[in-house]
Amino acid sequence: MGNDVSPGKVQGKQSAVEQESLMMELTRLVQKTVKESSWWERRGIDCTILAAAFLTLPAAFLLLSLNQILPFALGMLLMGVAHAIITVKGTHLASHGALSESQAWGEFWAIFFIEVCGSFTARAGVQAHIKMHHAHTNVIGLGDSSTWKIPFLPRSVYLFIAPLAVPIITPLVALGQLKGQSLAQVIRTMFLVILGLYSQYWLLIHVSGFQSAHAALLCMLVCRAMFSLPYIHVNIFQHIGLPMFSPTRRPKRIYQMTHGVLNLPRNPLLDWTFGHSLINCHVEHHLFPFLSDNMCLKVKPIVSRYLKEKKLPYQEDSYLSRLRLFFHKYQELMVYAPPITELVGVQ
Repeated sequence: MGNDVSPGKVQGKQSAVEQESLMMELTRLVQKTVKESSWWERRGIDCTILAAAFLTLPAAFLLLSLNQILPFALGMLLMGVAHAIITVKGTHLASHGALSESQAWGEFWAIFFIEVCGSFTARAGVQAHIKMHHAHTNVIGLGDSSTWKIPFLPRSVYLFIAPLAVPIITPLVALGQLKGQSLAQVIRTMFLVILGLYSQYWLLIHVSGFQSAHAALLCMLVCRAMFSLPYIHVNIFQHIGLPMFSPTRRPKRIYQMTHGVLNLPRNPLLDWTFGHSLINCHVEHHLFPFLSDNMCLKVKPIVSRYLKEKKLPYQEDSYLSRLRLFFHKYQELMVYAPPITELVGVQ
């Protein structure tokens, strides 16, 4: 007796095969470009930007030691920009292993940037970002950016005030993430987080000449919170409000990423501080998360052209447009659970 196969199942299997072949074809195009690129393009440009951020820190500490308003303000600005580059761009690239081809060096940079510079635990950071957010992008309850939802806060507080507390909240959340880790990892993380925080505090006291602990701590808070608003905004703008998927019925990768990820336009300040993969190349980053910021920018024309040729969405919107959307639809997007769209179940 023959098997009974419904037309719907056959069509579903054909759709899945087609989506897989599309992803494989796009991957070949991108990999060809990567192989033809120099080390400077693959990693050198981004490593140089990170090095430049560290090299500006001595000037920032010295400017903060001056009593004039303008040099002091410039020192605060330099330290804030350097901190954003190191803790956002640096931690993001390090978490993906995009700073080195060596696995050992990749692990070292992840621990350095995430724990020493970012005041978080590397293991939990990689787990949440790589194994959850990237693996389950816009899958409800898994990778839908739900960790940034604080439904009891009014929209103005959530969007414009609460993000300023990120520098305080981050190490506190890190402590909670240590549960279940080995004693050696707990000790390492606590030591490195304290080392990173105390190093900045010590330099403000002994190099910048701050006379009180309160003044040094306030300076640390201001510098570390300088880019907290756009950091939280970018985290929610590029995924929330886009199609969501059921954990049990989800589409193939190329369909999932093209429907659930959005690019923001080029922005000179945020391109440098956060990196292209978090701003104007977020679609490319989710399709090819191993690429550095500069390589995401280089393959962007290839990816956008290919997706448009294959009639797949290539979603883009401006920062102000997304901000207006979230402000006016805050209850719908951030307080209530996102609706499951018609895309759920496409295989």
